[in-house]
Amino acid sequence: MRSPHKTVEAFAPAKINLTLHVTGQRADGYHLLDSLVVFADVGDRLKVTPAENLSLTVSGPMAAGVPTDASNLVWRAAEWFGTPFVAVELEKHLPAAAGIGGGSSDAAAMLLALAKCFGRSLPEPKDTAILGADVPACLKARTCRVSGIGDRVEPVSGIPDLPIVLVNPGVAVSTPAVFCALERKGNPPMPDMPRHGSVHEFCGWLRDQRNDLENAAQALEPRIAEVLKALSELGALVVRMSGSGATCFAIFADRGDAYSAEYQLLERYPDWWICAVATCDPDS
Repeated sequence: MRSPHKTVEAFAPAKINLTLHVTGQRADGYHLLDSLVVFADVGDRLKVTPAENLSLTVSGPMAAGVPTDASNLVWRAAEWFGTPFVAVELEKHLPAAAGIGGGSSDAAAMLLALAKCFGRSLPEPKDTAILGADVPACLKARTCRVSGIGDRVEPVSGIPDLPIVLVNPGVAVSTPAVFCALERKGNPPMPDMPRHGSVHEFCGWLRDQRNDLENAAQALEPRIAEVLKALSELGALVVRMSGSGATCFAIFADRGDAYSAEYQLLERYPDWWICAVATCDPDS
């Protein structure tokens, strides 16, 4: 093992499930998914420094209630990777239990930082599913189609950068509870995607897709319906819930429309977490 770097920083972008088709359930209880995932230019940040013991401090606007012990995925990722002797500073900007992969993206960023810090190879994304179903995709952190139990990650190209507004009404939703409330577990998979040249063309295809968890999540947390209604009134091309909620998203024709929608929502709902973002792959 090479001598460790003094400090390594990593970005943990928000994950957005543009689609989430639940296609079955295995005998061991894990659900089978087919999802189109993109990543946004907003997220958490980590600093990792070699130390005598593993420690975790959390700061930032979304730090309240975030654990700083072994229940945090960042901590678990360090132990799983086998390099637990680091001091970790996690700056939280994404709400927790929100359907945008905050904890999973933090864990993936931790793995990236540890690999760089100690000169080690990254694990295969499929192997990181043991940390959580979203971690393999978050380790890629680029547009991808995710299937299986989250362990199959296929990069996707040809999707335009999307102006999006993310909205969370300030409530946490339990992913296991949403899956338990899902009435139908065997739904049709996502069809193959044609090539898309523009945001309008892509959204024409996307409107015909689904998030199969949306109704179950709304039954558990009615404020999700309020968010979807508020977004639908702003002229968006597509409005949908991300992941298991409660964060919802709206795709707009251009960034100007997205920023205008963000402003209107902040005026009407000052207690909500509202953020205009853009999607972009690292190599685009």
